[in-house]
Amino acid sequence: MRWIGAGREAKDAEFLELVSSRTGHLYRSACLLTSGDTHYAEDLVQEALSRMYVLWRRSAWTGRNRIDNPAAYVHTVMVRTFLAQQRRRSSTERPTGDLPEPEGREADSTLRLTLLDALGRMPAKDRAVLVLRYWEDRSVEETAEVLRASSGAVRTRTTRALARLRTLLGDSLAELAVR
Repeated sequence: MRWIGAGREAKDAEFLELVSSRTGHLYRSACLLTSGDTHYAEDLVQEALSRMYVLWRRSAWTGRNRIDNPAAYVHTVMVRTFLAQQRRRSSTERPTGDLPEPEGREADSTLRLTLLDALGRMPAKDRAVLVLRYWEDRSVEETAEVLRASSGAVRTRTTRALARLRTLLGDSLAELAVR
C-alpha cells in the first residue's frame, strides 16, 4: 500500500515538472491561437493542463496509457480544445472590450453601483434577504424556506436590513433617484 502512495507522489512531482517547464511555451502558443486574447489563452492552457492531469493520475494507478512525449501531448490537447471550442462558438459571436450603454442611462448606472456598494457592506444574511425579497421578488414564505427561517424572522430581518441599507445610503439615494 505504501508503494502506491509513493508512486503517486513521484507522478505528481513529474507532472509539476512538466507544468513548470512547458507552461510558458503553451501560453505563447495559446496567445497565437487566440489572436492575442490573453484571458482566453490562459483558459486554454488551464483546460489543457487539467485534462492532462486527469490522464496523468489515471496512468499512475493503472500503469497503462504511458505517454511517451508529455510535452507534445499536452500541446495537442490544448490545440484540440481550442478547435472544439471554436466549433461550438457561434459564427456571429464577436468579443468586445466595451459594452454598449443605452442613452440617458448614466444616472441609472450610478444608482446601481451605489446600491451594490451599500449591499456589499451589509452582513451576508441581510444581503440575502433583500436580494431574495426585492431582486428575485420572492414572497416572505419562499424566502423563509430558502433561508431555513420562520416567516416572522424573515419579516423582522427584512425590516432591519432595509433600515441598515437606508442608513448606508443616506442622502445619496434620493439624489441619484431624482436624476
